[in-house]
This record gives sequence, C-alpha cells and structure tokens, in this order.
Amino acid sequence: MPIELKIAALGALLLFVHIFAATRFKTAQYGRTWNVGARDAVLPAPNPMTGRMMRAQANFQETFPIAIVVLLGAVIAGRTSEWTAIGGWIWLGARLVYVPLYWAGVPVVRTIVWTIGMVGLALVIWPLLVG
Repeated sequence: MPIELKIAALGALLLFVHIFAATRFKTAQYGRTWNVGARDAVLPAPNPMTGRMMRAQANFQETFPIAIVVLLGAVIAGRTSEWTAIGGWIWLGARLVYVPLYWAGVPVVRTIVWTIGMVGLALVIWPLLVG
C-alpha cells in the first residue's frame, strides 16, 4: 500500500481526535444535556479553551480536504515518490504539533507550524502539477 494512503488514513484518525477534543471541551462548558440534545438553544460564547479547540478543529477541516486530494491524487496518478511521502509526513507531523500549540494558545509558533504543514502538502502536489 502506498505510504500516502496510510498518511491520509492517519489524517482521518487525527480528524477524529479534533472532533472528540472539541466536543469534550464544549460538553465541559455547555453540559451533557447540550451534548445529547438537539442543540437548538443559543449558547453563550465559548470560553477561551473551548474556542481554541473549536478553531483548531475548523482549521484542520479546512486543510484536510487539500491533503486528501493531493495524497490520493499522487497515488491515482502514479506520481508517488520519496518526496510525496516526505511531504505527507511533514504535513501530518505539523498537524500533530499544531493541536497542542493551539490548545496552549501559543501564537506565532503555531502559525509557523501551520506553514510547515502547507509546505509538506506543496511537496505532494508538485508532481501532480509538473507531470
């Protein structure tokens, strides 16, 4: 199995982590009744921690489709290489580091880590654009 598919699968697992982490903080703030209910009520603004986890999840959901397209695209097009694998691992590693940085409210470094992840995706997409 191409490593790019494994990276995509691990990315899906990381999405689960984001969803469960954000839900854990939302449930802690809004209660179990909110969690199991229809969620129709207007809620107060999230506290800083809940807000960070929600934003981290949203950020991952914005970039994960790009990762899926380029990782699967490289496999389908037969354009995988050591560079697409390295790029995929860079993206995944950066996304793993990004979560605790966002959780802790670390500025600047978090953005640098996000940028490193995008550079990783650029390594994967490049063979699709020039091939």
